[in-house]
Amino acid sequence: MALIPSFFTGRRSNVFDPFSLDLWDPFEGSPFSGTVAGQSASARETSAVANTRIDWRETPEAHVFKADLPGLKKEEVKVEVEDGRVLQISGERSREHEEKTDTWHRVERSSGKFLRRFRLQENAKMEQVKAAMENGVLTVVVPKEEEKKPEAKSIDISG
Repeated sequence: MALIPSFFTGRRSNVFDPFSLDLWDPFEGSPFSGTVAGQSASARETSAVANTRIDWRETPEAHVFKADLPGLKKEEVKVEVEDGRVLQISGERSREHEEKTDTWHRVERSSGKFLRRFRLQENAKMEQVKAAMENGVLTVVVPKEEEKKPEAKSIDISG
């Protein structure tokens, strides 16, 4: 179902197609065309890439990060350690090649660079970081040092 009926926008939309949600652009045809909710198309693209979704889970043994990076190869992603305790995950999704004869009806997939940084606790073993990419999901495991339990020394009480 379209958000704005097609008689307002001049665009056809299919009520039964869940992917046919046309957004009405009140500035269509003006120099401000392409803005929705005060964001330009390039700003929406940048924010979509900057908001790469990453889960961070801490287990008793490690910090585990999982990032959804569909369509990216492992060669297009970098996992680095900065300043001793900062884990940095970055990469770039290239834009598809455009032919002058192509007519685009929708461009919803984001492209461009992304960068996320995470400052880890002092118990993280940053020299043992492991990363793997499978089916578009990047998994980074940062092992943790075992917590040392304070030793209690029994003291004899005289008297």
